[in-house]
Amino acid sequence: MLDTMLMFDMRAPSFGAAPRDLYAAAPEMAAYADEHGISRISVCEHHGAEDGYMPCNLLFLAALAARTKRARLMPNAVILPLHDPVKIAEQIAVIDLLSDGRLDVLVGGGYVPSEFAMFGVSLADRGRLLDEGMEILIRALSGERFVMNGRPIFIRPLPLQKPHPPLLVGGGIKASAVRAARFGAGFFPLKTELFAVYDAECRKLGREPGQKIVLSRAWCMHIVEDPDKGWAELMPHAAHVVSSYARMAAEASNSSSPFESLVDDDAVRRSGMFHVLTPDQCVAFAKKCEARGYTMTVQPLIGGLPPDVGWKSLELFCTKVLPRLKSNRN
Repeated sequence: MLDTMLMFDMRAPSFGAAPRDLYAAAPEMAAYADEHGISRISVCEHHGAEDGYMPCNLLFLAALAARTKRARLMPNAVILPLHDPVKIAEQIAVIDLLSDGRLDVLVGGGYVPSEFAMFGVSLADRGRLLDEGMEILIRALSGERFVMNGRPIFIRPLPLQKPHPPLLVGGGIKASAVRAARFGAGFFPLKTELFAVYDAECRKLGREPGQKIVLSRAWCMHIVEDPDKGWAELMPHAAHVVSSYARMAAEASNSSSPFESLVDDDAVRRSGMFHVLTPDQCVAFAKKCEARGYTMTVQPLIGGLPPDVGWKSLELFCTKVLPRLKSNRN
């Protein structure tokens, strides 16, 4: 069955929609997509971004939990080393209750030096902090009362899902696959080849692999009736997203980032990261995603895209794409 994801990063660059308009639109979009059968809704996290990139995705997911009934909810991702894991565990428990057990929790280690500096955390400690945070989340959300590093830990209320909401580890390196297997977590890699490492590590530990999510390379689809007009609408916002991620990668000295090579609009179009599709083209693309086990992603407010433009795309996806995908499965 095809996995479909509605994603928000809530960027609001100066040339795009105002934050007030984006924050008014996103919960309405989530409720609408939920009613029409979207599989999951995810909210991203970064800090200190000039364009207002979402800094507190769990808080935002709590608001979306109150507006939705069916879709799985997922932070994408909680940058765990930047947070107190006990507070994160409490927030997870409350959101799981608010959502009637619809929360999946993706955690990551982070990579942007300025974010770590702002939180007073050493980037060199992120692996240790991620491991400690994962252990605290698992034990605290499972109901344990325990002491870790001299710190007494006990949270209530407990989440609805037992022993705890599904946990996934995200990342683009081998260590992330090893960590996911070691903690019995699911895996959300940036590179599909890391699934082989994850599966092998799980087998080595005598565990079955957990939940797996992988986005198609087209992690933003803009659904339109007129593709030329659609590209004109989307391109300034796509280019902003690309340049912003490229700056983050450069700050982190990440030479493997796919964004740094996308130096002009033609390169952005050729990258395959952004697709402007008619409903018919989207249905065909969705079938390819389903065959490969990919999650198909819609970002109707990407890079500060005006809500009226995003609504048109989302409505086409929900009324002219999703029903055809469902009918094909029946």
